[in-house]
Amino acid sequence: MNIVNNIKENISKVIIGKKQVTDLLLTAVIAKGHVLLEDVPGTGKTVLAKTLAKSIDGEFARVQFTPDLLPSDITGINYYNQKQGEFIFRRGPVFSNILLADEINRATPRTQAGLLEVMEERQVSIEGITYKLEAPFFVIATENPLETLGTFPLPEAQLDRFLMKLSMGFPNKEEELQIMERFMEKEPLEEISSVVKKEDILELQKKCRSVYVHPVLMNYIAEIVAQSRKHREIRTGISPRGTLALLNASRAHALVKEREYVVPEDIKEVAVPVLAHRIQVNANTFEPEAAENLIKGLFMCTTLPTEEWNKR
Repeated sequence: MNIVNNIKENISKVIIGKKQVTDLLLTAVIAKGHVLLEDVPGTGKTVLAKTLAKSIDGEFARVQFTPDLLPSDITGINYYNQKQGEFIFRRGPVFSNILLADEINRATPRTQAGLLEVMEERQVSIEGITYKLEAPFFVIATENPLETLGTFPLPEAQLDRFLMKLSMGFPNKEEELQIMERFMEKEPLEEISSVVKKEDILELQKKCRSVYVHPVLMNYIAEIVAQSRKHREIRTGISPRGTLALLNASRAHALVKEREYVVPEDIKEVAVPVLAHRIQVNANTFEPEAAENLIKGLFMCTTLPTEEWNKR
């Protein structure tokens, strides 16, 4: 899978470590999903998004979300052109291939909702006219979980539009040393260039639809979903949208791992990023990582038979 490997190698020229995060990010791209990166400032969220954008020969746009940002600042607006004597549509930053929504939780709910139709339908409706977005279209949103003053938490409907919720995490000591050495005399992000075309990404997205999933694994996913809906610690279980998200992400992850069929490890690898932000835990559960632990627990309690997963 030269396309995937080329992107991985390009990202590794800037980002130290974080191979799992990179794999999951590419999984979301191939599955036609969007990603929410939640972590403390300075962990490389924006750099990772920019590196991915520069690796693909497509149009990149960045929006800094603030409380005074309006939906039209994202989608675009009709304005009157006096010279031409008519209204003209000025396209917003969503008319790009990769959109970085920086600190998305700092915008008002009205502005956050402005992304709903764009993320789900890949289109923008302005005054009764619908404008289709060019494929591929991928949103990477970031947010800081520590600062709550002046922020607006994403509602469940908005969270559900994200295929995955990822966290960069801190580097270890060895990775920290490599970061200092790499950035001491140069800026790696300025030195990389695109290694794949937009058409390559579209081809991967098309190929994802043909990745084989064994019927036993389909039943395995259905059982996990059913368990989430009757678990005593989970107030709201996984929705059908979440079921399809897990299925599509598993198929895309198989492609990232250079396989044309899904294995149980694919499902387990993407389960927490895909499902943890989609469930609501009971009010008496105060652990910060309660949702993640509950998803992991569902897999531990569900048996999986052994099969030849590539046999149709």
